[in-house]
Amino acid sequence: MSSTLEQLTTPPVPVTRARMSTGTWFMLVGFLAVGLVITLALLRQTRAQPTEGQAPDFAFTTFDGDEYQLSDLRGKVVVLNFWASWCGPCRDEAPQLQSAWEHYAPGGNVVFLGVAYADNGVRSLKFLDDFGVTYLNAPDLGTRISALYGIRGVPETFVINQQGEVAEFLYAGVSEAQLRDIVDPLLEAGS
Repeated sequence: MSSTLEQLTTPPVPVTRARMSTGTWFMLVGFLAVGLVITLALLRQTRAQPTEGQAPDFAFTTFDGDEYQLSDLRGKVVVLNFWASWCGPCRDEAPQLQSAWEHYAPGGNVVFLGVAYADNGVRSLKFLDDFGVTYLNAPDLGTRISALYGIRGVPETFVINQQGEVAEFLYAGVSEAQLRDIVDPLLEAGS
C-alpha cells in the first residue's frame, strides 16, 4: 500500500515537448530544397520540346560579349545546337557543324548558334578552340534557354526557318549531310 500512497502523493512529472535542434531544422530545410529541385527537374523533363510552330525567343550574350535576340535572326535559317564540352557525341558532331557553317556562311542567309548547356566556363572556350568553331556560341546561364526548348540531353539541334518556326528537331549527333538535307529546301522555299 505504501507504493500506492507514494504514487498518489508524488507530483506528476511535467510533459515537455521535444524541440528540434538547429541542425535538425537545417536538415529538414535541406531535404525540402532537394525535393523542390528534383520536382522542378522532373517538371522540366515533361515539358514538350518544340518540334513545330514558333521557336521560343530568347536573348543571349555570346562568349565574345555580343548581345542578340533569337528573333533578330528572322529572315534567316537558324541552326540552334545545344552542346557541352563533356559530351562525347558533341565532340563527334562539332567538326560536322563547323564544316556545314563554313559551307553556308558565304551566303549570309543561314546562322549557326551553339548553346553551351551547363558548361559555361573555360572548358567551353577550350572546346570551341579545340574544334576551331567560328560560328556564334553562347553560354546557357542558369540553363534558361535549354528549359525553353525542353532539352533532355546533349547534343540536340533545332533548325528554325526564316519565319522563326521550328522546322526540324535532331537528337544526338548530326552530320553535315543531314543539315544540308534540311537547310537547302528551307533556303529554296524562302527565295
